[in-house]
Amino acid sequence: MADEPMGRFDAPDVEDLPDDIRERIAEEREDAGFTPNVFAAMGYKPSHFRPFFEYHDALVEDTALQRHEIEMLVVTVSGINDCLYCVVAHGALVRIYAKDPKLADQLATNHRSADLSKRHRAMLDFAEKLTESPGKVGDADVQALREVGFSKEAVWDITSVVGFYNLSNRLAVVTDMRPNDEFYTLGRE
Repeated sequence: MADEPMGRFDAPDVEDLPDDIRERIAEEREDAGFTPNVFAAMGYKPSHFRPFFEYHDALVEDTALQRHEIEMLVVTVSGINDCLYCVVAHGALVRIYAKDPKLADQLATNHRSADLSKRHRAMLDFAEKLTESPGKVGDADVQALREVGFSKEAVWDITSVVGFYNLSNRLAVVTDMRPNDEFYTLGRE
């Protein structure tokens, strides 16, 4: 099972997927040097694959956040949600984009124990509250982000990343999505 993208669902054969999805998977394989299992897993429902990755791309391409901040949010939320796939895969991206080999592990277990700026601590505290108690998020929480320098657009982007990865984490947990072995070592050298 370790070599399978998901433990509870069968991933389709890439050659059986529609042309546009096969092309996107080939592009990712070219860029990363391997095919992250999330691509094979999301191929289970091509009609979901397209908007899932389109929204992901919008989150990382049209944002007021730095890429390492996005990945910090993903790992923190994924740690709270016990999502192995996203902790491992996005942990690798934290190590790469933040150029910090320890940060991802700290965020995955308890962001409050990480060596963070006041700005990033506020961002991750907000992400935790939005993940665990979304109905309790209010004006004071948004204002706390504004007070540490996040623009309104950045608050929107933080919220969007947290919301998307709460969705993604639930898909990964239910499907038993497995991290590729490559992710465990990326950014640790």
